[in-house]
Amino acid sequence: MAFDQVTTVADHAAHLQMVRGLARSGRPAIVIAASGMCSGGRIVNYLKAMLGDPRHDVLFCGYQAAGTAGRAIQQHGPRGGWVDLDGQRIDIRAQVHTLAGYSAHADQQDLLHFVGRMRSAPRQVRLVHGDEGAKQALAACIRQRHPGIEVVVP
Repeated sequence: MAFDQVTTVADHAAHLQMVRGLARSGRPAIVIAASGMCSGGRIVNYLKAMLGDPRHDVLFCGYQAAGTAGRAIQQHGPRGGWVDLDGQRIDIRAQVHTLAGYSAHADQQDLLHFVGRMRSAPRQVRLVHGDEGAKQALAACIRQRHPGIEVVVP
């Protein structure tokens, strides 16, 4: 990403200054700030400063897990709801959009191939991430394809 108007924010003080400036000015900007589910990191500062302002938009590229701030924003934002960020209730007045189909995570087939291609089969697989239904479905597939592997879904 090398073009004239890219601004990289390298340290925390510059980050906070950028958050305040964008929130105050409302000037057009695209903020790329990663935190998987809006649960921590710099994105939380941007959201706290800008979600309440209808001049702003939030664009999610991919999945937001149940019980996370990202999912709450996706679900409640389009209806003018609110989200809790760092113990603070933030009314959502910004527009909220989601681009479906983008994810950094492997899908069920990729995970089954991963387990099946291991040199030595693991004795146990623990499924600790994802929606409950998806974890149960993956557990059933692993048990069916690899009956010698104990599958735990805590």
